[in-house]
Amino acid sequence: MAYLRRAAAALIIIMFQLLSLSNAHNITKILAKDPDFSTFNHYLSATHLADEINRRQTITVLAVDNSAMNSILSKGYSLYTIRNILSLHVLVDYFGAKKLHQITDGSTSTASMFQSTGSATGTSGYVNITDIKGGKVAFGVQDDDSQLTARYIKSIFEKAYNISVLHISQVLTSPEAEAPTASPSDLILTTILEKQGCKAFSDMLKSTGADNTFQDTVDGGLTVFCPSDSAVGKFAPKFKALSAANKTALVLYHGMPVYQSLQMLRSGNGAVNTLATEGNNKFDFTVQNDGEEVTLETDVVTAKLTGTLKDQEPLIIYKIDKVLLPREIYKAVKASAPAPKSSKHKPKNAEADEDADGPSADAPSDDDGEVADDKNGAVTVTRNNVLVTAIVGLCFGVWLM
Repeated sequence: MAYLRRAAAALIIIMFQLLSLSNAHNITKILAKDPDFSTFNHYLSATHLADEINRRQTITVLAVDNSAMNSILSKGYSLYTIRNILSLHVLVDYFGAKKLHQITDGSTSTASMFQSTGSATGTSGYVNITDIKGGKVAFGVQDDDSQLTARYIKSIFEKAYNISVLHISQVLTSPEAEAPTASPSDLILTTILEKQGCKAFSDMLKSTGADNTFQDTVDGGLTVFCPSDSAVGKFAPKFKALSAANKTALVLYHGMPVYQSLQMLRSGNGAVNTLATEGNNKFDFTVQNDGEEVTLETDVVTAKLTGTLKDQEPLIIYKIDKVLLPREIYKAVKASAPAPKSSKHKPKNAEADEDADGPSADAPSDDDGEVADDKNGAVTVTRNNVLVTAIVGLCFGVWLM
């Protein structure tokens, strides 16, 4: 019995350690301990890279000191170009000091965060790490030249397999990273959508005037969920049947006034506000994830993320396979309730419900409002939380035996 109690206590400790992993490090605080990295630290915050680093559970940061930072600051780059350059210094894998000297065949290539920006061509978003003679390690951007331009100096901070901060001698850069980069507010959202297979949704934005709201929100943070052209084409007859106010609300429903990276969406479940949210008009939907798959549930339809079209913080654009239908405009699907026999127009399945309710449901009904109150007042419980709670409960049960 004593053995079981000790085992239960150990499991409880492990569970609480696992629960704390999501906020396991803070790159700003780590670098703040050494004033030699104050400039590098400042620009990690100014470019929002610090937030992205802190959200990731496995990361390596190649930090450069103040004197080395002068090599790029003296060139007058925009803040967004500096972000691209510093993104090369954030590796999406763990490399501690020990691992640097244990690289298979003495050389390896790993992806940096610049690779995920969409601006990196070919392998220009990868960093080469080579263990050279004399125990020295060198770094370089893996482009056509593959020159090793920086060397490893020392380890600043390490938390095994979570985060490593290494001091390197020079700034890593490439022609692609140094290329002029427009600020998000200079980017025309509708133009981006049209080039990425979302012309139909772009036309909806323009026709309702909602494109101005989306564009004005960019600098403060914006996440856009763009239905594919085929999805919008199928929905077009229903859209035309809506009032002008509901057309605008539905389009605004496809935007969130915050930046939400794919990792953020995958790591959390729950209701989120949209650009259509105002006062008592909730116009929210629920983000759910199952492994790598992320879905958006509105109580009327469930849409799946099918790709990322643009990721340049504070702007990110996702492609989805269906038009999002808010329950404030369309009748919510109640899967557990059988279809009333008296209704001749009641669909036989959820998809039929979506098609049947669309054109005629131009205003919220009392039932729809009730569903909204129930949905948004609930606390979302993920399967991981249930599992952890069950294990902890079992452990306490054993402890009390």
